[in-house]
Amino acid sequence: MHDVPVWLWMVFAVTVLASLAVDLLAHRQAHVIGFREAAAWSGVWVGLAVLFGAVVFLVVGTRPGVEYTTAWLLEKSLSVDNLFVFALIFAYFKVPRAYQHRVLFLGVLGALVFRGVFLAAGVAVVSRFTAVLFVFAAILFYSTYKILNEEDNSFDPGRSIAVRLLRKVVPVRDEYAGTRFFVKEAGKRVATPLLAVVAAIEAADLVFAVDSVPAVLAVSSDAFIVYTSNAFAILGLRALYFLLAGLLDRFHYLSKGLALILSFIGVKLILQASHKLISPAVPEVPSWLSLSVIVIVLAVSIALSLLRPPPAELAGKLPPSDISTQDDSPEKH
Repeated sequence: MHDVPVWLWMVFAVTVLASLAVDLLAHRQAHVIGFREAAAWSGVWVGLAVLFGAVVFLVVGTRPGVEYTTAWLLEKSLSVDNLFVFALIFAYFKVPRAYQHRVLFLGVLGALVFRGVFLAAGVAVVSRFTAVLFVFAAILFYSTYKILNEEDNSFDPGRSIAVRLLRKVVPVRDEYAGTRFFVKEAGKRVATPLLAVVAAIEAADLVFAVDSVPAVLAVSSDAFIVYTSNAFAILGLRALYFLLAGLLDRFHYLSKGLALILSFIGVKLILQASHKLISPAVPEVPSWLSLSVIVIVLAVSIALSLLRPPPAELAGKLPPSDISTQDDSPEKH
C-alpha cells in the first residue's frame, strides 16, 4: 500500500464531483453531440487524467505514478471494446442521438459506484487471499478466449437480466417522452424506453467489470491507484463514444490487441501469485514493463487497423443505426 495523504483523496473527490457538475450543466439541454464537441470533451477528460497522474508522480512517488498511468491506460483500452456494446444497445432501443448523452451520464454515475464497490472488495480479498490471483488469471484467459473466438457478438440488450427485471417491476411504454424516464398514462406511472436503456447500460458495465477489475488489480493492489485510474478512464467514456462510435469498425485489430493484453496481464498475475506463495525466486513483471507492453500493443493494433482496412465482410459490423447513420429526429419516437 502506498502512503497517500488524505488531502489527495479530497482533491480527487472534488475534481470528480466538479467535473460531473460542469458536464451536466454543459449538457442540461438534450442535443446531438457532434465530432468537434466530443473531441473537445475527450481532450478535457484526458487532460484531467494526465494532470492527476502528474500529481501522483510528484506526491506519492514514481512507482505509484507508473502504476496509475498503466492502470488508467489499461482501463481506457478495455473501454474501447465496451463502445461496441453501447452502440448495439442504442441501436436495439432506437435511442435518438440527442438523448444518448443523458443515458451515458447516468451510466457513468452507476459505473463509478459499482467499480468502487468491486475494486474495494477485490483489494480486500487479494490482501488476504493471494491465491485468488490464480482465479483472476483464469478469468482473464477465458476473456481472451472469448474475444479471439468472437463469442461476445451474441449480446442481446433486450434479454439482459436488468431489462427483464425492470419490465416485471414497472410497465415500459414503446415511445420516448423526451429525456423523461417516467410518464403517466391513464392515471398510472409507466417507464419510458430510456429507463430500459439505462438498465441495459448498467448491466453491461457489470459484465465489463469481470474483465476490468482482475486486470487492474494485476497492476496494483492499492485502493487509491486502482480506483482513481478507473474513475478517470470511466469519466471520459461518454466523450470517447461520441468521438469514435462512427469509426469503431475501422479498428478491427484492436480486439486482438486487447486479447493479447489480457493474456499478458493473466501471466503477470500468475507470476505475482507464484512469487508470494511458491518461491521468491519466481520473477515478477515490473510496472514499467506492463506499461510498455500495453502502449506498444495498442499502438501496433491501431496502426495495423489503419494501414489494413477491414475486409468487406467486416464492414457493417456495427448496427446500421449506429451514431454515424442513426436518425437524429426524436419526434419520430
